[in-house]
Amino acid sequence: MSYKAEYIWIDGTEPTAKLRSKTKILADGAEPPVWGFDGSSTNQAEGHASDRVLRPVASFPDPIRGGENLLVLCEVFDTDDDTPHSSNTRALLRPVAERFGGQEPLFGIEQEYTFFKGSRPLGFPENGFPAPQGGYYCGVGADEIYGREIVEAHLENCLRAGLGISGINAEVMPGQWEFQVGPLSPLEVADQLWVARWLLYRTAEDFGVSATLDPKPAKGDWNGAGAHTNFSTRAMREGYDAIITACDALGAEGKPLHHVRNYGTGVEDRLTGAHETAPWDEYSYGVSDRGASVRIPWQVERDKKGYIEDRRPNANCDPYVVTRLLVETCCAELERAGLA
Repeated sequence: MSYKAEYIWIDGTEPTAKLRSKTKILADGAEPPVWGFDGSSTNQAEGHASDRVLRPVASFPDPIRGGENLLVLCEVFDTDDDTPHSSNTRALLRPVAERFGGQEPLFGIEQEYTFFKGSRPLGFPENGFPAPQGGYYCGVGADEIYGREIVEAHLENCLRAGLGISGINAEVMPGQWEFQVGPLSPLEVADQLWVARWLLYRTAEDFGVSATLDPKPAKGDWNGAGAHTNFSTRAMREGYDAIITACDALGAEGKPLHHVRNYGTGVEDRLTGAHETAPWDEYSYGVSDRGASVRIPWQVERDKKGYIEDRRPNANCDPYVVTRLLVETCCAELERAGLA
């Protein structure tokens, strides 16, 4: 007997990477081996030396094919098999996650996305625009909700794959939705978010609909799409001083722009100071403030412990980069402050 292993990797497309995948047939019981691909077709090599290496790092039950079939997430390496490819951002996160692992950083990422049918968001009429946003958020009814059958199928696929999905909801624009992954460690949350994205695209494909992570999918008076990132360490989960220290660390000289510039392409179009965002070039934090760069949930202030929400990452962000920056910035400062 044999099974199908769907090898999934992140390509080298700029400015926003794409997901790629292909299938390998393996003997029953065999572990997914190192494999290869044509990097000249994925913006990861030149044609005269196009081979690149896929090294499996995580596997999940394949909910689409079922049976013993697997989804296999891979890192991309150069052909010497020891050098991570320049597009391999997971390799940069690994040592940071290991260095600060003793602080037990955890993440929950809220992935917003928008369904498109052809050139228009799902639910937008052929001519003109739908009613203004407002009633669509967490709405119910065929006059306000579009694509629920795809969302439910995606949720079921994620759960069957064993991903740490913690919820779903309709967002403020027609055809716009969100799922949440976590709380999980930095590598786990980023790995699982990429696999959940792959399952989103693959599930929507069966319905003849596309899903986009464009941070501003509809111009004008419509919310953008983000990946609000909830973050905590053990010290933050135990005391409020660590919460404030982390927020101040994110606002230290040079940090706000460094983070924002690595939080996804088109961040300036989304972080305008309107539509529940802070301006991209200003940093702020506040309790229960969805117009701040970083929100401290009201219950965290009440309980004097918990987590913070960085509201700046775009829907199209690279979670390996976002988690690395948050761990580097916050954990290093907590360590210096004796709050590790």
